[in-house]
Amino acid sequence: MAVKWAPLSTPLPRRRQTTAVLLWMLLIPILLTVFAYLLITPTFTPWCLAYLVFIALDPAPEVGARRSMFFRRLPVWRWCKDYFPMQLLPTVELDPSKNYLFGYHPHGIIGLGAFMSFGTDASDFSKKFSGINVRLLTLQTNFHLPLVREILLTLGISSVSRRSCDNILNKGPGHSCMIVVGGATESLHAFPGIADLIVKKRLGFIKVALRNGASLVPVYSFGENDIWDQVPNPPGSVVRTIQTVFQKYMTFAPPLFFGRGIFQYNAGLMPYRRPIISVVGRPIDCPKVESPSQELLLEYQQKYLDELMHIWDTYKDKYAKNRKREMRFIE
Repeated sequence: MAVKWAPLSTPLPRRRQTTAVLLWMLLIPILLTVFAYLLITPTFTPWCLAYLVFIALDPAPEVGARRSMFFRRLPVWRWCKDYFPMQLLPTVELDPSKNYLFGYHPHGIIGLGAFMSFGTDASDFSKKFSGINVRLLTLQTNFHLPLVREILLTLGISSVSRRSCDNILNKGPGHSCMIVVGGATESLHAFPGIADLIVKKRLGFIKVALRNGASLVPVYSFGENDIWDQVPNPPGSVVRTIQTVFQKYMTFAPPLFFGRGIFQYNAGLMPYRRPIISVVGRPIDCPKVESPSQELLLEYQQKYLDELMHIWDTYKDKYAKNRKREMRFIE
């Protein structure tokens, strides 16, 4: 197959967008390499060791991070957003006097739409949902990465632990959080044209909403599963078996994904330029119940699933024209 090279006439804005996404993808290895170099350099070793102690003691990931709107609005995030492009689509206004727990679907390979549209202000979340102070939540292990954690914390990204959720939702009116519900397991089902969601067994975020009296808000991102391809991994295959074993011991699953290259379009790890439209559904008001029963959890989960399906049915013919099948809730 002939190599399809990127044309030399590519406009500067598109080159800038590609560079921004590339730097984002390389951010973790770059920062970890910088820290490792500083750690082995005698002049900086004491400072690095002191920083590691600080990381172990720093409560920021559990108390809402160190959010900076200036950092969330840096042009580089908008360049990343425009690469695809991404769009944030509200369906109703949200009352800033309430607290919300947003659930993001699907997970995709790495939840890129969640990061750009909710972890930064690239899609103008602060303008479209005035008064709502949202914090994207991620695994606590990500805050063990030196320097990387400072980027996450400055964006306002926090730990997905129960304590963190409670702290954020009790900060006052408008303080809200977003959880990528499907988790790493769902990434193994992230294929273009497919909308298989692992959500029926996920009752933890429903319980958090009820315990804090926060309204549940489902978000479905059309196109999240389309920006990378993945090596086929049907149940029982060698690939899926290895992924399952890896997940059992490492707590996350490694999808074997691929996309386009930097200077050519045939193969590489860069995501494809395919649109991602994040549709924010209608809120589901929850009563504040300190110890919700299983029946209550299932009742509000069903309301949540119904609204999620409503989003899909309303917008699928516009934003999922190339779907291979309808959205499914899988185990």
